[in-house]
Amino acid sequence: MSRTPVYIVCSPRPQVGKTLLSRLLVEFLLLQRHHARGFDINVKEPSLIDFLPDVTELADVIDIQGKMQLMDQLIVNDGLGKVVDLGYHAYDEFFRMIEEIGFMKEADRRGVDPIVMYMADADSRSGASFAKLKRTFTDYAIIPVDNEHVLQGEPPASYAGLHTLRIRALPPFLRTYIDRRSFSFTQFLRTDSDPSSELNQWIRTNYLKFREIQLNLVEYRL
Repeated sequence: MSRTPVYIVCSPRPQVGKTLLSRLLVEFLLLQRHHARGFDINVKEPSLIDFLPDVTELADVIDIQGKMQLMDQLIVNDGLGKVVDLGYHAYDEFFRMIEEIGFMKEADRRGVDPIVMYMADADSRSGASFAKLKRTFTDYAIIPVDNEHVLQGEPPASYAGLHTLRIRALPPFLRTYIDRRSFSFTQFLRTDSDPSSELNQWIRTNYLKFREIQLNLVEYRL
């Protein structure tokens, strides 16, 4: 059986584009694999389940039962690509939990590829949290994400020298368009009559970047 990707989209800070990236990843996996699953760990709207309710379930890391239910699904090499939209309120508890249970090592042993997509931020806490992730989970894919809506210019020194995923900023009118609950990136590609349009190219570029990460995952391991 081929390996199963589990994307963990995260930041200890709010308002950094985490749910947007989670949406893109779920739709990319649906297009690529014909099935995917999202896990929404958030307390504020909008969140992943609001945009993709048919393939997303609410999860929590507050109690033992919630943690076990989530981990039981993430640890399985079932070919079902998975995306965790990890709210900032649960950031510390989530990574404390996976460190305590040895999730990363066990996932690798079972044929599951955990891929941490860390939303970069100029805030000092964000840089410190990223440095801690690098120290704690060595030899695993932890990818800084440069969302140009958040980081204007070059990423801070905390992310220097690393393979970074850059999400190009869209103009406000297109951001308003894709923020509609009914909007689908893949459906737009299928129905858009102008493949040279800015939004069409933006979606295709991001999908190609996701594909590149999958094909060259070893290069993203710290």
